[in-house]
Amino acid sequence: MVQRRAANGRQRLPRGPNAERQARSHAALLVAARRVFCRDGFASASTGEIVAGTGLTRGALYYHFPDKLALFDAVVEQVAGELVVRIGRAAGSMPDALSKLRAGCEEWLQAMADPELHRLYLVEAPAALGLPRWREIDAAYGGGSLREGVRAVLAERADSAPDLESLTALLAGALNEAALWIADAPDQAAAGRAMRGSLDTLLGRLFSRAAAGPTGPGRGRGAPPW
Repeated sequence: MVQRRAANGRQRLPRGPNAERQARSHAALLVAARRVFCRDGFASASTGEIVAGTGLTRGALYYHFPDKLALFDAVVEQVAGELVVRIGRAAGSMPDALSKLRAGCEEWLQAMADPELHRLYLVEAPAALGLPRWREIDAAYGGGSLREGVRAVLAERADSAPDLESLTALLAGALNEAALWIADAPDQAAAGRAMRGSLDTLLGRLFSRAAAGPTGPGRGRGAPPW
């Protein structure tokens, strides 16, 4: 049987009578791999230990993934997708676009406070996959969610002045660095509270409705002081 692979190197799941069994094997490998990668990191993770927890063989692993890096790539992409769902749920009940954006950003910081998620997504993934691939995944999932949130705020305020793409990149970088800063703090709970307060101030000033009215040469009444 010819085994076709997707563009990212992962095995495409078959169609037909074996599809359900292969899908179960694929899912089991992702669950086991995620547990081992979170605990040991990419470099120290053993494919033997990954398959040992599934009842599958190394041959089954390599049927779905050409190597350990492709398996890790799939785990990181799965985590990125789950983070988008989590952020969407947190933002969904908010009454306006800015509140949704703020809730989504806060949920990202809360998610990255989990040591395993933090290690996997912000430490291991850029190192193992390389920055270009990690940024590609991040932009497709979390970056896309953030972009839509920023777009909604700008539309709600009828503000076409900021460039959407550069503003999204600026906020994404700030949020990633914020998560790293919290993780490195001696008191992570206090650091998290301080960062959420700073985030609230930043978003409030950045998207202030009052910023549109000029009160002097080159300045708006509510423009940020920087």
